[in-house]
Amino acid sequence: MHIPTRTTVAILLGLVVVSACRVPAGRTADRPHKAVFILLDGIPADVIERVNTPALDEIAAAGGYTRAYVGGERGGPTETPTVSAPGYMSLITGTWANKHNVRGNSNQSPNYNYWNVFRIVESADASRQTAIFSTWLDNRTVLLGEGLAAAGNLTLDHAVDGFEKDTIAYPHDKESRYIRTIDDRVTTEAAAYITMKGPDLSWVYLQHTDDMGHAHGDSDTFFASVREADARVGRIWEAVKQRQALGEQWMIVVTTDHGRDELTGKNHGRQSTRERTTWIVTNSGELDARFTNGTPAIVDIAPSILQHLRIAVPDAVAQEMDGVSFLRQGFPAARRVRN
Repeated sequence: MHIPTRTTVAILLGLVVVSACRVPAGRTADRPHKAVFILLDGIPADVIERVNTPALDEIAAAGGYTRAYVGGERGGPTETPTVSAPGYMSLITGTWANKHNVRGNSNQSPNYNYWNVFRIVESADASRQTAIFSTWLDNRTVLLGEGLAAAGNLTLDHAVDGFEKDTIAYPHDKESRYIRTIDDRVTTEAAAYITMKGPDLSWVYLQHTDDMGHAHGDSDTFFASVREADARVGRIWEAVKQRQALGEQWMIVVTTDHGRDELTGKNHGRQSTRERTTWIVTNSGELDARFTNGTPAIVDIAPSILQHLRIAVPDAVAQEMDGVSFLRQGFPAARRVRN
């Protein structure tokens, strides 16, 4: 699919800055390490493997693609609903629902004693710049708990979200066209900000694919939304490549939060193999055998990002993480749950 060429003045200005500030290739030890993770909602592994996704393919060619899993241990204490918010929380904390305590998309009561990746980064080095670009406001205000004492009084340096609350600019419709429009806005702003500012850690969340899955199940309409999501990833990937031209060391991770039911593809939330089977794409060239030959979990993403960022995680936090870095020389002490 052709990646849209729509740009903003901000992106163009950023490209001028990038072109003017190129540094020679060579030494890597002193180059800034930065990361962005993108969550495309509700795309099973078999669909991402079936649909044409040139942007994801290009990222995977630089690093790798693997099937992954969500849902914790079937029938065990870590079993986690294959629902969006529990998936997001598992990603950002590296823990399952028995710890982070998010089991649905509403009326959440997160256990902030299990630190999220942004809190870890900000606590380790307050000079690190953080950003979120999200089609769902609760990702920042509830799951990350921005500004809450219980969540460590975390404050992100830049936030682009909350558009779904603006029913004037984005009038709601049953076909979720407004969510599609918001996804485009979020993507445009993420690409512009990454190009210009290069924050150390960013989260991009895009929702439209899940809406199309719920409405249409396994269908051409759902598959078309996946191709559109891939094009949005491509715009962010182009921004990352512009930053890499400055000599920065970037890790991009793209994943999903759950699969879909095997019968229609419209539902999720249980523990069927298809609902549990997800995927991870990254450009990292430091992948270990657990990624290339195994099946990592969504909880492994946060430890991997932290390793790439060269962040020292406090022992008390690291010991509670269920995930293990899938980069070489990863975090050996954290326990992980087998699929």
